[in-house]
Amino acid sequence: MLRKILGIGILIWALLQLPISSYAQDTQFSQFYAAPLFLNPALTGSSELTRIGINYRNQWPGLDQSFNSYSAYIDHYIFDYNSGVGLIFNGSQESMAQLSTNEIGLLYSYKLQISENLFFSVGGQASYMQRNAFFSDLVFGSQIDIINGTVGGITDELNGVPLDSKYSFMDYSIGALIFTDKYWFGVSAHHLSEPNRSFVDGQLSKLPMKLSAQGGIKFDLGHGGRDYFTHQYSERSISFAFNYKQQDPFSQLDVGAQLYLEPLVLGLWYRGLPTKNSLPNNEAFIGLVGVSLPSGLDIGYSYDVTASKLGLKNSGGAHEVSVRYTFLWGDPKNRNQRGRVIPCFKY
Repeated sequence: MLRKILGIGILIWALLQLPISSYAQDTQFSQFYAAPLFLNPALTGSSELTRIGINYRNQWPGLDQSFNSYSAYIDHYIFDYNSGVGLIFNGSQESMAQLSTNEIGLLYSYKLQISENLFFSVGGQASYMQRNAFFSDLVFGSQIDIINGTVGGITDELNGVPLDSKYSFMDYSIGALIFTDKYWFGVSAHHLSEPNRSFVDGQLSKLPMKLSAQGGIKFDLGHGGRDYFTHQYSERSISFAFNYKQQDPFSQLDVGAQLYLEPLVLGLWYRGLPTKNSLPNNEAFIGLVGVSLPSGLDIGYSYDVTASKLGLKNSGGAHEVSVRYTFLWGDPKNRNQRGRVIPCFKY
């Protein structure tokens, strides 16, 4: 027990002090297309309607220290200006040191028609971010009496660091997307300025830039049943997609397929990038089930089965829920212009 406490204390102190070599990795949602503004600023307004959504992820609940992430957003497409505008709130909480990160961001995108069925979108985001931590509950080596097995006393490891620490900074991201009604490909770059996020005055702890690329293709599987009231046939389709992320020194690839039997959505994903280097990241297999209702309400649930050496028994996997509502706000004549709507995964 003492070794465990000592190890945790040393680890936290090392992360606080390292000027450049301390690394961080952004939250990653398994249902990343259900968090479109989080994925790529160019997806702002991509529904060509008004959209409100929330995402929640509980990472590795089987461990002593929990990690929870959430995202909430609203976006709207302005037809007169071929533009999308959005607002996003992101947050994460770690029980160790009560470390939390919160972000509020404004997004804008512009859509350009290249040909009859080919479109290009570019977007940007400016965010205000704040990190909070409470260090009084941490135990360091200098507080441990190995002979008596007791913990107490005053430590000097946190000199210059307030026990209740806050740090704020600005952050910027950009993205681009090209698409038709059958395929899409996008790239994005987050944390362009690699802002300093250290709690310690005079120390440098950069938030590394995150680069990502995502794309996919959709195949129609014929028509389903016909709605009695609208006389429209329900959709039957299958899509294949990927999402690659690189954030120094980590890289990761999500690949998977989604079957849409309106209103039911079924998905299967693999997350990882098997390599022989010192950072193996065989991470998880992901199963997803969701419903996409004609009212515009979409609900999804996914579960990550841990495939790394951490193991499912130890980690407890990861639970994720997404809810969003898409509706028309504006001129009814602009409804259902589906030839220009990105055929992305629903989740």
